[in-house]
Amino acid sequence: MIMKKRNLFPVVIILLFISMSCTWMTQAEYYVDPPQTGDTILWDDYSDSDYGWNTWNQNNSAVDFDSGGLRFYINQLDYDYWSTIPLTLKDVQVDVVASRVTGPDDNHFGVVCRYKNRDNFYAFLISSDGYLGILKVKDGEYSWLTGEDMQYSEAILQGENTNYLRAECIGQNLILYVNGQKLAVANDTDLKSGRVGLLAGTYETPGVDILFDNFAVYQP
Repeated sequence: MIMKKRNLFPVVIILLFISMSCTWMTQAEYYVDPPQTGDTILWDDYSDSDYGWNTWNQNNSAVDFDSGGLRFYINQLDYDYWSTIPLTLKDVQVDVVASRVTGPDDNHFGVVCRYKNRDNFYAFLISSDGYLGILKVKDGEYSWLTGEDMQYSEAILQGENTNYLRAECIGQNLILYVNGQKLAVANDTDLKSGRVGLLAGTYETPGVDILFDNFAVYQP
């Protein structure tokens, strides 16, 4: 079980460097093609569980392989669930496609990098109502690196639409791309290396249901 009670964010306005091959799809949906050998550390389409993702099912919530991807269902208030793979990296680019299956648009989900433990990691997050931000968790304290709260962007496809996320953790530079657009940039030196993974969470409404697919990790 990997979960963290979140009490930092009041919901006021709701919340590696090699290029890759992508295919443009309807409504700006991306499909991440399998990278060429030598360009990538790993590429996972979730056809099996060989990469060692953390999965579980309890408290009416689950992170598990379902519907051709890694699916997060969080049925608790103000909770984050995350899953990582047992691979420690320093500088990295992570790409993934993500969709809201059901549940509230008032949610957050995205990519984790430099995950040391539940109290130390970076997260590159968007929400199904069009907000985004880069989060730092250091010694259990949550703080946004991109403002006081998440920022709105029309580049994020809302509702059940699929979004393509790219997170870059390169030195002190942290960058979030959504659907091919650079939307958030931050600089931080606290966390040097760690695991990569995925995260999704709730605010005041339970039932957040997010499906991730085509998870790719690149060495800059």
